[in-house]
Amino acid sequence: MKAQHLPLRETGFVSGLMCDYLAENKALEPFHNGFPSFENLYRQALEKKSAYNNEIRATLCSVLNEQYQGIESFPKVVKNLNLLKKQSTLTVTTGHQLCLMTGPLYFIYKIISAIKLSLQLKKKYSDLDFVPVYWMASEDHDFQEISAFIFNGKKFQWNTNSGGAVGEINTESLASLLALFKKELGSSLDAKALKELIALSYESENNLSDATRVFVNHLFGRFGLVIIDANHPDLKKEFTNYIKEDLLTHQCEEQVLSQIAAIQKNYSQTFKPQVNPRKVNLFFLDDGKRHRITKTGSRYAFEGTANNLSEKEIIDLADKNPEKFSPNVLLRPLYQEVILPNIAYFGGGGELAYWLELKSFFDSQKVLFPILCMRNAALIISAKNAKKVKNLKLEIPDLFLKRNALINKKVRQISNIDLDLSPLKTALEKQFDQLEVLVNETDASFKGSVQAQKSKQFKGIDRLEQRLLKAQKLKLKDQVERLVLLHEQLFPGGNLQERVENFSSVYTEKGSEFIDFLMDAFDPLSGEFTIVVI
Repeated sequence: MKAQHLPLRETGFVSGLMCDYLAENKALEPFHNGFPSFENLYRQALEKKSAYNNEIRATLCSVLNEQYQGIESFPKVVKNLNLLKKQSTLTVTTGHQLCLMTGPLYFIYKIISAIKLSLQLKKKYSDLDFVPVYWMASEDHDFQEISAFIFNGKKFQWNTNSGGAVGEINTESLASLLALFKKELGSSLDAKALKELIALSYESENNLSDATRVFVNHLFGRFGLVIIDANHPDLKKEFTNYIKEDLLTHQCEEQVLSQIAAIQKNYSQTFKPQVNPRKVNLFFLDDGKRHRITKTGSRYAFEGTANNLSEKEIIDLADKNPEKFSPNVLLRPLYQEVILPNIAYFGGGGELAYWLELKSFFDSQKVLFPILCMRNAALIISAKNAKKVKNLKLEIPDLFLKRNALINKKVRQISNIDLDLSPLKTALEKQFDQLEVLVNETDASFKGSVQAQKSKQFKGIDRLEQRLLKAQKLKLKDQVERLVLLHEQLFPGGNLQERVENFSSVYTEKGSEFIDFLMDAFDPLSGEFTIVVI
């Protein structure tokens, strides 16, 4: 395997907002706590070390020790669990839904990014310790988003009923799907290892949270990754005051709306919020369901139920049973940063976009806002496809062009006639410049007619160029078809591979060597896209 790199902003798959963030645009500075750099991370670590509540640290360690009971103990995980007891230990976190078989490839890229940065920080700042954490989004209730995965272009769908927290879904109904999937995996040594891991996790554990913890632990435990399921009564108890705050004062809604307006005013009027806040940003967990909490006047209701509570009743409920309350996508980041001694969060562009809405809310709650880090991204190219790329005389940046743009560029390159009519446009531009001078010297009222004629001529050349290109594509049909097939394999449906294919497509061929290679190849603070030839 070998790797090369391309700046994220040159891929065409990163939003303008994230490109500006990576470029350290000053207009975005009020909306985060420092651009990702080692210096800012060290400053953040010292500040978090001083601010983090030691009682919460004790609760965190107790819950983690409980959750790791009965799970294979990797030495580095045991070491990190013990390190978390120390005031000088901070965390680097990523979070994700409990996608079946980890879902798209970027799931593992996020975790590797967090692990790698933790290692880099420890090497650079030996006076502190840094533990990588995977925060399981076990309370999420969007089952459709986590219920399927793609293996070698084939979709495997888990069909079962769920309306509550996905972490509590019983895995018994997975049996037939897993049996079908294991037949597809083949009989290589790495495929057999993956089947054994499936047996240890999804086929042995009773719910999706426990199955995911075991699965991810076996993939990354040797690197010391700590996995947390925050849907725990003791952790929710530490968050009780923030739950009541959201129920009563609605600071999340107020502060987030204010920050969205500030971003639109000071950064970009076209900024569209990734997530909009609600008056109450909480759900209620009951009878295997996750009910949105709504407020009308001074009364609180749980959607889908007959419950209608007064302010006193719901606050009493929060005091007695905080574990029943589940934060939504905007309140979860606050919960995470209250519970963990965290300094950095790794996410994709969409995630970081909604985190950028939250800084003023964190300030209002007197909770330190983490450094936001863009996760690493990668494109995996098989040796066979790498040979095709070479034979087609493509450069790596070419691969990231939209499909039509790539085809047009390639047709122009391999055509035996010059399809570029830009010289003709340049000559025409000069002629109309001369005509405009003549019009200005005679009768300026003809200027509109000249402009109309100029526009008509240029549109005609554009149409002619497109027709010539279309005709040449038909002549070069074989080359175009090979190019389309290659691009589809690398960018399924025009999407990034990492957002479609499951890691098992590569793991069955390369096994843990694949993860080791990415651990070496990724540089979390580089702002680069990694291209891997396997």
